[in-house]
Amino acid sequence: MRIEEKGVRTVLHSDLNNFYASVETLRHPEFRDKPLAVFGSIEDRHGIVLAKNGLAKACGIRTGDVYWQAKKKCPDLTEVQADFSAYYAVSEQIFAVYERYTDKIEPFGIDECWLDVSDCVKYFGSGREIAERISAEIKRKFSLTVSIGVSWNKIFAKLGSDLKKPDAITEITQDNYKTLIWKLPAENLLFVGKATKEKLNKYNIFTIGDLAVADENFLCEKLGKWGVYLRRYANGKDDAPVAQKSGEKIVKSVGNSLTSYRDLVNFDEVKPLLVLLCESVASRLRQGGYGKAHTVKVTATDNLLLTHGKQDRFPVPVRNAKEICERACALFSSFYDWSAPVRAVGVSVSDFTKDGGLFDYSPQEIKNEKLEEAVDKLKEKYGSKCLQRAEILKDKRFFDMDVTGGHLVFSDDNKDNRS
Repeated sequence: MRIEEKGVRTVLHSDLNNFYASVETLRHPEFRDKPLAVFGSIEDRHGIVLAKNGLAKACGIRTGDVYWQAKKKCPDLTEVQADFSAYYAVSEQIFAVYERYTDKIEPFGIDECWLDVSDCVKYFGSGREIAERISAEIKRKFSLTVSIGVSWNKIFAKLGSDLKKPDAITEITQDNYKTLIWKLPAENLLFVGKATKEKLNKYNIFTIGDLAVADENFLCEKLGKWGVYLRRYANGKDDAPVAQKSGEKIVKSVGNSLTSYRDLVNFDEVKPLLVLLCESVASRLRQGGYGKAHTVKVTATDNLLLTHGKQDRFPVPVRNAKEICERACALFSSFYDWSAPVRAVGVSVSDFTKDGGLFDYSPQEIKNEKLEEAVDKLKEKYGSKCLQRAEILKDKRFFDMDVTGGHLVFSDDNKDNRS
């Protein structure tokens, strides 16, 4: 039975192949015929492989290998520091391609997403034909390849995109799914992680087919309700919707975090990181046009990987780094007891109000904002390091850190916890 028949949904899962490494090859054509890996950190020699090209994979390099492991496997490896701003820029252009076919697009990371194309098969053809159109357009416009799974639900569509890589389209239908996927290891099913796999194997459940035919009461007893869900997924009974892309995403918070290259043992060592973070957050707050923030939150992760944090409200909403930093430093000092050294620090602001509210701003506050806006323009023209506060110069390694990234948190009323 074709997926498009009898009212069955048509869901695609599109996964860009070796995305980070592929983008780096586009930016640097000289890397095309060399084994290449993208690392989260190169300078400190403890970063991990985030992506690799086919030549690096042939050398045995795997995602998650640490720097020294990768270099041992492939001494001639070309090393590239991850540039997430570049990856996001390309990702946004590719998502614009998806939007030509549907507004039901649910990201699953920067390089993959689900698309519900049920409503547009009458215009563009079957699910496979739409997948072929998308694949060809991405290849033509961006010189990138994509693996796409086509099915009637999200779980099997994701499984389909994983089955054949790179540059492949796999269709899983209600006629072929038992033959095609029941023989695969249970851990190939989305949401079956290492711990769940070990539990299933303990009870002689090794394949997706084993999971599909296992006694439901037994699974519930051993794995709780989650075991029942996994059995349903193995049988293709996944009715979770693909979230519809809204016209406008509302930003709830703007934040950034940094991991230090060494453990920090007192506030004087932490302060430069806080200054860097507050500068970055304030700049992105202004450039994004999000207004001013009522709330600031500071987090600190110690070298035991325990995270501590606290938030506070400003008397009057702000968006300049000086005031955000003053409050962030006071917050940090109020909650961190130095029972262990600090490994990472984060700062975020939230509860935005647009300009022109019923708040009185002092001449000094207005002056601070104008000064920082002028600095923004200089950094945009001459680079992010052309001007820095003296506090940051206390440690050259902090001065050299890249704080242009960060994260935005969006409101999301359509989120389904199962997917």
